[in-house]
Amino acid sequence: MHNVISAFLLSGVFGLGPAKLKQLQREFGSFDVALNASAERLGTVVRADICEQISALANRRNTEAWQAAEQLSHWLDQHPEVQVLVLGDADYPALLADTPAPPPLLYCRGNIDALELPQLAVVGSRNPTAGGSKTAFEFSRFLAAGGFAITSGLALGIDTCAHRGALSAGGVTVAVMGTGIDRIYPARNRTLAEEIITQGGTLVTEFAPGTASEAANFPRRNRVISGLSAGTMVVEAAVKSGSLITARYALEHQREVFAVPGSINNPLSRGCHSLIKNGATLVECAEDIITELSGVLAFKREQLQQTDESQVEQTHWLLPFLGFDPVNLDQLCERSGKSAGELSAALLDLELEGVISQRGSYYTRL
Repeated sequence: MHNVISAFLLSGVFGLGPAKLKQLQREFGSFDVALNASAERLGTVVRADICEQISALANRRNTEAWQAAEQLSHWLDQHPEVQVLVLGDADYPALLADTPAPPPLLYCRGNIDALELPQLAVVGSRNPTAGGSKTAFEFSRFLAAGGFAITSGLALGIDTCAHRGALSAGGVTVAVMGTGIDRIYPARNRTLAEEIITQGGTLVTEFAPGTASEAANFPRRNRVISGLSAGTMVVEAAVKSGSLITARYALEHQREVFAVPGSINNPLSRGCHSLIKNGATLVECAEDIITELSGVLAFKREQLQQTDESQVEQTHWLLPFLGFDPVNLDQLCERSGKSAGELSAALLDLELEGVISQRGSYYTRL
């Protein structure tokens, strides 16, 4: 908890943004050490005025900041279902940590293991056409059935279709919020948020509990959506839209950007067409994305090979439930009593290990 509180306090220092906080964490090894470092050492990383603010925090001269930190600590004690991931910790998502300005803190509800699955961001208009809604749903369903976690922003429109598509496949989906973890926005997606958690996914936000929905929060949320994901797919977006902000972040993060083309008469196609003109990959079917992201699966295979024997054996508990006849995720849930989230992660590990194969939504033991 000390490192959480230190990260929270440092996040409130004027002039100390996420990029500089990442530099501090790397320099000192933890936010707790950085908060209590000498002015001389801090001066090698940050300006003199920032050093003064940090020293005031360390000596508890800024009582307002400490009161807020104590309120956060008390709130977290009262809500054990919320987990806090700190930049630099082993359970902080590796892809997000690799971006230039990752959040120092992530507040999560649900299965945090979902954050380590290969993720694809699916974003787009809040007022899509029927065709755009169907595309987001069907692509997300196919990719989730194949072991990808579908990541989006819990907004109305394409975001909701993406989350729903993943859930319909029995797969995992991650919702990145622009509010505190205790505030679901929009309110009509409260049921969806609970379904995401129940099915093995997670809700995640960089904003402290109690943070309301504000326009400035959503571009920051979009960089987290991109940062968590190996690629971002845009389905129907106007030329000036938040979805294109997410795509720009993906390019900055050196991640893949996919765009679904549409009618030249549809204003919501213009953003996607602009992305394609500027180098985004045009996709017509979900298989196009799997082909482009094959390197991510190779990376997961390398991770698996580096896993020690005891960890690998943890996925072999699933084999007796598979048998040698094709079986889908719903049947495995019923046989094993496990959630779809637990099964999706284990199935991906077994597939990368070469123990099982997948065809469509069915798995077969080799």
